[in-house]
Amino acid sequence: MKLASPRWRPICQHLQSPAQCAFAVERPDTGVLPRLISACGSVLLALLRFMTRGHASQQSTAAAPPAPIASRLTGWLSGRIRLSSELLFIVAVPALWLVLYNLRFWRETIAVMWHPALGSVLFIVSLFTFALLVQTLLLLFLPSKLLRAGTCVLFILAALVSYFSNTYGVFMDKDMMRNIFATDTAEVTGLLTLRLFTDLLLLGLLPCLLIWRIELPVLSWRQRLKQRSALFAGMLAVATVGLFALSPAYASFFRQHKSLRYLVNPMSAVYSAVSLGFSESKAAEPMKLVDAGGPVTRVASGPSGKPLVLFLVIGETARAADFQLGGYEQPTNPELARVKDLIYFRNTASCGTSTAISLPCIFFSGGRKNFNVDDARHTTNLLDMLSQAGVQVEWLDNQSGCKGVCARVSTIQYTSKTDSPVCKTDYCYDQQLQSGLTQVLGQVQRDSVFVFHQIGSHGPAYAQRYPAEFEVFKPACHSSQLDRCSQQEVRNAYDNTILYTDHNLAQQIEVLRAASDHIDSLLIYVSDHGESLGENGVYLHGVPYALAPVYQKHVPLMMWMSPGFAARWKINTQCMQIRDGDAFSHDNIFHTVMGAFGVRNAVYRKDLDMLSGCVSSGNRASGRTL
Repeated sequence: MKLASPRWRPICQHLQSPAQCAFAVERPDTGVLPRLISACGSVLLALLRFMTRGHASQQSTAAAPPAPIASRLTGWLSGRIRLSSELLFIVAVPALWLVLYNLRFWRETIAVMWHPALGSVLFIVSLFTFALLVQTLLLLFLPSKLLRAGTCVLFILAALVSYFSNTYGVFMDKDMMRNIFATDTAEVTGLLTLRLFTDLLLLGLLPCLLIWRIELPVLSWRQRLKQRSALFAGMLAVATVGLFALSPAYASFFRQHKSLRYLVNPMSAVYSAVSLGFSESKAAEPMKLVDAGGPVTRVASGPSGKPLVLFLVIGETARAADFQLGGYEQPTNPELARVKDLIYFRNTASCGTSTAISLPCIFFSGGRKNFNVDDARHTTNLLDMLSQAGVQVEWLDNQSGCKGVCARVSTIQYTSKTDSPVCKTDYCYDQQLQSGLTQVLGQVQRDSVFVFHQIGSHGPAYAQRYPAEFEVFKPACHSSQLDRCSQQEVRNAYDNTILYTDHNLAQQIEVLRAASDHIDSLLIYVSDHGESLGENGVYLHGVPYALAPVYQKHVPLMMWMSPGFAARWKINTQCMQIRDGDAFSHDNIFHTVMGAFGVRNAVYRKDLDMLSGCVSSGNRASGRTL
């Protein structure tokens, strides 16, 4: 047996005896990952040779008979690499992070800031120094006793962030950290891949093992404080000189490319997690529920005598670009295309690019510009106001929860309902949401809202979101590691999820149509956000809104109403069809649902009610306070 690459042999012999290097498994040195590993090894070797300053390994270099693997590992871990200075460790590790774990940060920074001039070169060098200072802060304030353990944790974090950033194009901002902490076990399982474990092992655990062998010098707290203060002051001075000397370039960088700071790894993840922690702790403090709308009134509709029922279907990760109803070339909506009087609104924008933001924002009265996810938890929402108006509200969830929206209404959770034949994966198929609907509608006695929270097109395991009979577009990607599939295979798998959503929505409309003799009904479908499928190397969603591609913000919105519903409010359906190209957004959902039930309060806005522009005058003139 021999080492996979000659470049690995020197570092092994530097840390171990030649005999202990002999058991390494041969592996071809081809591809990006092996080259990255070799480069990492070369950098580690150079740093170790510099920092040990001639200290010999405590291991004997004489040939030794083969030993069991456990003994070899124990001997390897028990060895020590003596460092002459703690400051070398504190600077060298962040430098390694900047070189090997921040490839995307440098790639995108150079793409927007580079031009062939000396000033550009000086800016990149200065930015490296500034970023090194920022990253060094992660270690500078750690006690010596926790320095190795803390560095180990940060290496593992850096490996994970590097993988998701490079693979899916995510930014580690506060909203992304909120998504991570809101992720359930089923969603995590869908993200686990061989490459993730490989990166975690080679870029996280392997450096941890090396770090654990380092022996730091013993210093008094005064010596440590003096050295660290001098290091911080020196680096701060150098960074400050660069900031002032190149202030025009930095002004452009920080003002026009703010999101790039969330690519600095691992500092961005640490900063965002701490920021989220403060927000969550504040939100967890007991607070009185704020009544956003005040007293409600119900406006009388035309004579009907039937209960009014709304199916509000919240799609997951469905993007408008792949809806046949909006002009997509693939037949992803064959059933809905045949539904009479269905209105598809082609120009609809989401409130956010993640469920954690968009879902509560849809039910918020103040719109996207005034939305704050922490404040929304303690503010009455659309469901609360409907309940106050006497409308029966029920939330049916086939997802990871309602993000606090349904906290005060009746809720049914279908996730992993193992007693159902349509629950065979980490989630039930969305068909489960229709279970018993006909019987439920037959028992409705008063105005009711049913909110269906779909699993929809949740990725990256798109092929797990639909039954096998809906795999129409082939070949489809069946891997969660999307970069292993062609972009067309990813698109096919995703389009199959839209095809399945088409089927479920058509079935729900038929259920409502069949119940038209005893209820008046309305169905509204809107997706929480869109999805990137590899365009410009970006996958999934969650990119900061200002930078997010249109695929993550342009969402499908459609509406179907029974003849009885249109008659009771005197709605001109042809007028609604004409408005299918108007610009709408998640902001319209709150006010449209309020309008559909004739509910009025201080926050209802007629101009955002999609129905109001097509209602005959004189129909909603009076009401009573509730």
